[in-house]
Amino acid sequence: MNIIICGAGRVGFTIAKLLSEQSHSITVIDQSSEDIQKINDSLDVKAIVGKATYPSILEKANAAETDMIIAVTRNDEINMLICQIAFSIFNIPKKIARIRSQDYLNPKFTRVYNKENLPIDVIISPEIEIARSIQRKLEAPGALDSVPFAEKQIRLLEILIKDNCKLIGLKLNELTKKFPNLDANIIAIIREAKSFIPKKTDQIKENDKIYVIINSSQMAKTLEAFGHTEKISKKILIIVGGNIGYNLAKNIEDTLEGVRVKIVEKDKIRSEYLANELNNTIVINGNGLDEEVLSEANLDEAETVLALTNDDEDNLMVSVLVEKFAKDQKDIEDKRTMALINKPNYSLLQSSLKIDDLMNWVEYVSTRGMCAEFAIVDDEMDVTMYRMELIDPRGNLTPATHEDYPLLGVKHLSRIFLRDDELEWINGEENPVTDLFGELNSRGLLMRPGFKYGCRWRVYTTPVDVDHAPWLMQMEAESPTNWEEVCLSVRLAEGVNKGWVIALKRGDWVFLNISRHLPGR
Repeated sequence: MNIIICGAGRVGFTIAKLLSEQSHSITVIDQSSEDIQKINDSLDVKAIVGKATYPSILEKANAAETDMIIAVTRNDEINMLICQIAFSIFNIPKKIARIRSQDYLNPKFTRVYNKENLPIDVIISPEIEIARSIQRKLEAPGALDSVPFAEKQIRLLEILIKDNCKLIGLKLNELTKKFPNLDANIIAIIREAKSFIPKKTDQIKENDKIYVIINSSQMAKTLEAFGHTEKISKKILIIVGGNIGYNLAKNIEDTLEGVRVKIVEKDKIRSEYLANELNNTIVINGNGLDEEVLSEANLDEAETVLALTNDDEDNLMVSVLVEKFAKDQKDIEDKRTMALINKPNYSLLQSSLKIDDLMNWVEYVSTRGMCAEFAIVDDEMDVTMYRMELIDPRGNLTPATHEDYPLLGVKHLSRIFLRDDELEWINGEENPVTDLFGELNSRGLLMRPGFKYGCRWRVYTTPVDVDHAPWLMQMEAESPTNWEEVCLSVRLAEGVNKGWVIALKRGDWVFLNISRHLPGR
């Protein structure tokens, strides 16, 4: 298929990469010579510097022979105009436009988008997708994710098996016997960073992530069977009423019966707009960082608080205020918070929160049977979900002693080759590296250099020649210092089918696994 992509930003680059890998013929157009150079340096596609609204540029891109055009520039109006020119002059069959403004997306005006008026076949809206993603989490609070199918009659649930699950040790073919009225089909399991399609004789184990196809009417029953009794929040507080907040409130009104929503919006004109557009949502005009305003919004009654401003620090501050308020009221276990992170280079590792706060937050969330996630939204409104969890890495190897060094290292010809940290450990030298080495060795794990992956170690659960290493591991002092670097490390690990782990010394060693989460995939 011949495809033209207009816009070489993060979205355009990603689309071009994915489609080119599927053997489509791709041409990318952008005004920025710098962005086009990145495309030329990284992808096997044709790249053109120029304005995609100029018919001559589209002609240069062979628009007359193109099957699809995807307009994903930063400007809604330009994306619309590109689709119009593509239709009127070049008769391109499929036209896709990225549109952000809610005014253009208002259902009252959908008749605008047709061949007679504005020929756009598919509209992409990041704000709407984020709102839908949040809504899925609200609909299934005990699940890591919930994806609806068949007009929401069927759902795919991602469920984490915690230590309180009564099904641990149960074979899959015994599930029906234990729950004869439960129509649930386990189609996949992720165990120790490896995914597989389970057999009927496979057992459910602690820390498994299972993927279950169910009838939507049995969602609560299914989650309860797998040890999750979290209830759907009936009282939700949203800070603030931007496009994401508005779409989320609208979706909740339309789909979640009995749920009460309040929005705190600082801008008076926007508050009036929200009050007029939403039917059952209470809108409060005020600053969501003001404790008096939050008190007026009945923060004490809210079961879930969503911080959805465009400012990272504000969202994190809202989360802090909610936790402080909950602690004062002694109902911290009854409240959930979600904070939207807007900048990919925002660093929890460098901010006032630091790595300790991140780890403590992950631990706090995990002990309550919930999943710790950050939604990071870049300046093009692309969403990347990062999932964080504390893991307990274990291997099947007999721990080596200081004298039994042949169990370490790697055989090469007739010798055993050891690296420096192995020799230091054998010689009894004490430092953070040998301390961690000894900890991993005692867990039956084998460590080999991770240099080619940009990390301290690749960690094996078996001998090197038996199986691949499931993890890449960094020490805290050597770990990335911002989310941009985290993204790079995680993507690199995923590219070689490994999990990415930070080792943290907190009295004992604890291990923080960070991975990308792609909702709906």
